Amino acid sequence: MANNLVRIRGETMRVLLGVIMCTVVLPLSLRICAAAMRPDLTITTIKQDPYTISKGSQLEGYCMDLLSELAKKLDFKYNVHLVKDGSYGRQDESGAWNGMIGEVVRKEADLAIAPLTLTAAREKAVGMTKPFMQTGISILLRKDISVEAGFFDFLIPFSVETWVGILAAYLGTAISIYVVARLSPCEWRQPQTEENSFTVSHSLWYTAGALTLQGAGPHPKALSGRIICCSWWLFSLVLLACYFSNLSTSQGSDSNQLMVKGFEDLANQQGIEYGTLSGSSTLAFFKNSNNPTYRRIYEHMERAKSFVSSMDEGVRRAKEGNFAFIGESVLLDLVVARHCELVRVHEVIGMRGYSIAGTLGSPMLKNLSVAILELSEAGELAYLRSKWWASSCMADPAKVSPLQPHSLKGMFLVLALGLGLGVLLAVLELTAKSRSNAAEQRKSYCTVLSDELSQRLRTTTTNKKRNQETADKDKA
Repeated sequence: MANNLVRIRGETMRVLLGVIMCTVVLPLSLRICAAAMRPDLTITTIKQDPYTISKGSQLEGYCMDLLSELAKKLDFKYNVHLVKDGSYGRQDESGAWNGMIGEVVRKEADLAIAPLTLTAAREKAVGMTKPFMQTGISILLRKDISVEAGFFDFLIPFSVETWVGILAAYLGTAISIYVVARLSPCEWRQPQTEENSFTVSHSLWYTAGALTLQGAGPHPKALSGRIICCSWWLFSLVLLACYFSNLSTSQGSDSNQLMVKGFEDLANQQGIEYGTLSGSSTLAFFKNSNNPTYRRIYEHMERAKSFVSSMDEGVRRAKEGNFAFIGESVLLDLVVARHCELVRVHEVIGMRGYSIAGTLGSPMLKNLSVAILELSEAGELAYLRSKWWASSCMADPAKVSPLQPHSLKGMFLVLALGLGLGVLLAVLELTAKSRSNAAEQRKSYCTVLSDELSQRLRTTTTNKKRNQETADKDKA
C-alpha cells in the first residue's frame, strides 16, 4: 500500500513538471530564441536637417523616427551609422557608385534611409521601397517682392458680380425714392401747384450721397420715403465696412501679391534673378526637359551663371532679396518654417518620391513597402511631417478672395424688403387720400385715384410748362 502511494506521487510530480515545462519554460525559450534570431540590420544614413541630426552621441530626426516605427512593425534590430563620404550616391564614369547607394551595392549596409530620390539609375543598382514622402520642384523668394499696384486694384475687395449687384441696388433705390416721392401725398401734397424736389437727377444724387455717408438734402418727409432711405443707409454702412475691411486685408496679404506665382511668371520676367543648386537633380530636370518654359529657365541660369554651391547660399541670396531660389519643395517648406520672411510659391513641378534603398532582390524591401503604406494610411507619416516641419512663424493673414454676392445676401434682402415696404406704404397713402377725396367730392373712388395718378405721373411735362410760364412772366 505504501509503495503504491509513493508510485502515484512520483507520477503526479512528473505530470506537474511536464505541464510547467509546456506552459512556462518552453514558450520562454521560444521567445528567447526568436529574439536571438531577429535580424540585426546595418543602416546607413546622412546628416541633413530635419531627416537625421545629431543630438549628443545619438541621432534623431524624421528618418530616425520612421526607422523606429518600421522596426516595431517588422520586428528587427538595427545599427545606424553615417555614410563615410557624406554623399547620397552618384555613379561615376566607370559605373561605380559612391555614397549611401555605394555602401548598399557593396553590401556594407543592408538599408539606406535618407531623402533618397527614386530614380531609374538607382533602381537598376539597388532595390527601392515605396516612397515615404512626395516632393517636387518649387520656388523660394522673399515675401516683399510683390507686383506693382494696378490702376483698378481698388475694385479687388468685391467680385464683378457683387459690383453689378451694388449698381442694381443703387439704381433700384433711386427709382424707388423717385416713385415714392410722387405717389405719397405726404411727400407731395399739391401736384397742381407744388414742384416735386425729388426729380430723377436729385434721386440719383441723393442715393449716391447716402452711399458715401455725405448726405444730400432735402430729405424725404413721408414715412414711406424714410423707410426706403433708412434701408439704403443701413445697406451702405455694412457695404462700406465690408469694402474697407477686405481692402486693407488684401493690401496687407503678401501671398497673393507675389510677382512670381509659378515657373511661367519666373521665365517671363526680367527683374528677379534666379538659380538652383549646381550639379543637383533639380538642375538636371531643367536641362533634360523638353518643355519650352523649363528650357528657357535652364538657358537663363546657364547664361547668367546664377547657380549656387549650397542650399545655405541659395537661402541667403533669397533673404537678401531680388533672387528666387529653385529647389525641392520639401526642403523649401523647411526653410520657410525657419525663416519667416521667405515664402514658397504654390506651384510644384516634377513630382517625385523619397524611398529607402536596400540590396537588389532583398525580400525585406517588400515588407518595408507594405509597412510604409500602412503608416501612411494610419496618418503616422503626416504626423512625423508636422512634427519635424513645425513652423515658428506667426500665421499670415488668410488669402483674401473677392467678396461674392452670396456673402451680402442678407443685406440685399433687407434692402429689397425696405424698398418694397416703402413703395407699398406710398400706394396705401395715395389710396387713402383718394378714398377720402372721393367721399368729399362724391365721386367714384377709381375716378379720383386715376386723376391723382395722372397728375402725379405727368410731372415732367407739367413742370416744363410751369417753368416756361414763369420765365415768360419774368421777361415781361
